[in-house]
Amino acid sequence: MSSDYTLTDHRFDVVVVGAGGAGLRATFGMAAENMSVACLSKVFPTRSHTVAAQGGINAALGNMVEDDWRDHFYDTVKGSDWLGDQDAIQYMCQHAIPAVIELENAGMPFSRT
Repeated sequence: MSSDYTLTDHRFDVVVVGAGGAGLRATFGMAAENMSVACLSKVFPTRSHTVAAQGGINAALGNMVEDDWRDHFYDTVKGSDWLGDQDAIQYMCQHAIPAVIELENAGMPFSRT
């Protein structure tokens, strides 16, 4: 049996599936740890859902009005109709500030309107 295609074997420590915000962040994190990593996506990264999402990103920064991660937690749980994993939501809200700052320092072009 003949083949019209030449197969090339690739080996990686980690394969990340998806090049949205989470996928790219995971890829960069693994590369920073000197791991051999591949990021696979069915669409170009600028066509990912992260780019298309209209909801934005939230963190209780407290830089304009008094704010607290607990308010962010309550709003997120309520917005999920109380169906969200509250332990995961609490973790996300408590760690949102450094995550947003990290993304901004990495060059994430946040819309501020």
